[in-house]
Amino acid sequence: MSVSRCILIVEDEPLISMMLEDFVQSLGHSVAAICESVDEALKAVDGDPFDLAILDVNLKGESVWPVARALRERSVPFILASGGHVDPPPQEFAGVPMIDKPYTLDRIKPVIEGAAAVAPEKE
Repeated sequence: MSVSRCILIVEDEPLISMMLEDFVQSLGHSVAAICESVDEALKAVDGDPFDLAILDVNLKGESVWPVARALRERSVPFILASGGHVDPPPQEFAGVPMIDKPYTLDRIKPVIEGAAAVAPEKE
């Protein structure tokens, strides 16, 4: 990996978000914030810039699609994460990279690197 990225994590389960934060940092990236709800994530999207986001598709029963739309409007790449047992993403997000939980470093690394590859280079 040649470029360190700043990544927003949107995940409602604290233990999973802490594990994901550890994985992100062990890969040489930083974490912009960890958000547990759609409202919190939308505020983060409007706040300080970041390079990439990882979005749990179901946040305590609330769909993450408003956050995905806000990221797409700002041309910020993102990854969808699912624990399974959810409906497929809306057609507008059909081509977005997706990773199934449980996370492992070996599974998350290529997905982050692939999504980060389409992010604009930091100056």
